Amino acid sequence: METAGDAALNAMFLARKSVFVDLLKWDVPVRDDCHEIDQFDDAHARYLILLGDDGRHLGSARLLPTTRPHILDTLFAGLCEHEPPRGPHVYEITRFCLDRSLRAIERRKVRDQLVTALVEHARRHGIATYTGVAEMGWLQQILSFGWECRPLGLPVHHGSTMLGALEIRIEPRTPSYLAEAGIWSPVESSDLTQRRAAGARG
Repeated sequence: METAGDAALNAMFLARKSVFVDLLKWDVPVRDDCHEIDQFDDAHARYLILLGDDGRHLGSARLLPTTRPHILDTLFAGLCEHEPPRGPHVYEITRFCLDRSLRAIERRKVRDQLVTALVEHARRHGIATYTGVAEMGWLQQILSFGWECRPLGLPVHHGSTMLGALEIRIEPRTPSYLAEAGIWSPVESSDLTQRRAAGARG
């Protein structure tokens, strides 16, 4: 019998396929012709999933521990001028996904809620630093959110796009910084599924 958490994960993997494979044309694995699931969707991954009142996927993000192989150190270490940040209090944000069904005004709202959820999750679970890899348009947005964020190296060409690596520091004043930039937007806990991958992979 599928639980609510399983349903949320299933909706997330469907949305990831729609965004990253169908829309952005990423060359990443697809299971059952409908789920975007790769080697990092294992028992160590964490997910933040925003759901609508009807249970539909609105937005999601995957968090990977940097004490294990992750995307930046495994696939894109060359984006970093020095060694990629690692440690028990450092997590990598990957697969930041906004549902394609959202209208522009809804996308902004869900984006802000998901960024806020990432900060709240970090503060609750002792995460001091996030890292990530982003295409230039998204990277520039992340840098403008008002939090302590810096590039880890110069952007490089990857196929037809430019990619950059970044580091985000989570500090006591981070919520205030995001609020000043108009980003801070907490969600009701009932709207947010926080889930580990174990036993619930698509």
